[in-house]
Amino acid sequence: MSGAGQEVGLLELPEPSSPGPGQILVAVEAAGVGPWDELLNGGSWDVGLRPPAALGVEGAGKVLAAGANVSGFAAGDRVLAHEAPLPGGSGFWAERVLINADHAAACPPGLDAVRAAALPVNGLTAVQALEKLDLARGQRLLVTNGGGATGALAIQLAAAQGIEVTATASAGAAERLLGLGAVEVVDYHDPNWPAKAGGGFDAALIIASGTADAALPLVRDRGRLCSLTSDAPAEERGITSWDLYVEPNAAQLARLAEQAAAGTLKLAPQPLPLSEGPAAFARVVTGGAGGKKIVLTQG
Repeated sequence: MSGAGQEVGLLELPEPSSPGPGQILVAVEAAGVGPWDELLNGGSWDVGLRPPAALGVEGAGKVLAAGANVSGFAAGDRVLAHEAPLPGGSGFWAERVLINADHAAACPPGLDAVRAAALPVNGLTAVQALEKLDLARGQRLLVTNGGGATGALAIQLAAAQGIEVTATASAGAAERLLGLGAVEVVDYHDPNWPAKAGGGFDAALIIASGTADAALPLVRDRGRLCSLTSDAPAEERGITSWDLYVEPNAAQLARLAEQAAAGTLKLAPQPLPLSEGPAAFARVVTGGAGGKKIVLTQG
């Protein structure tokens, strides 16, 4: 399924080449869809797509073949991965994908392909943001768009560390997010949501576009602000402010997969057949997925 600046549609693609040194060829069972796929399609996030090509930088499946110098995986192993750049020039929205073995994590027996494919980009983004924010137990974190896939994972991971999370989300998501560990949920539809959220936060994690400037005054002096929407405001009052972009990390992904398999990290993706990929892409990039993580499945 291809785009690269064009309308996304179904097409026949050539088979990937055999895996080279350090690479594995994966039979894709499920692949995640995210708003970042629009960046791939428009070319503003260069992950090495060579059209005609499949989109998708995350997924899960079984190893078909391993190249030279690959010791961690063999044919038949189940894996999940976030890969960028894509060494084969094509992504996970296809039957097969070529990836770097050192970016893949073993998929635990208790983790099905749909949930595994929902995890890599959103999970790694949440982990890497929280590591950079470096909060301690009892500190307070504001998360904007806590109801989305990344926000829900960030809430769970932060709460497990004893961090007190206030999240902005729709009123309909409040009960779910409180169940995931948030201590308070503020309705972002309320124009006075910053006042309702209060202040004195040790850090803010910006996941909703356009909320960074409103969140900054709610962070205490010498606090931290991490934006996932490329709009980190200028630093003031000693607040450290930066934009974060996810990177592949097999060790982090392996830990996330184990937590998801054990049920300590909850995922609720919506599976759709690959044939519905174009419609799923349109829903996600226009904000029509309602916070649901969409995963494309083979078959």
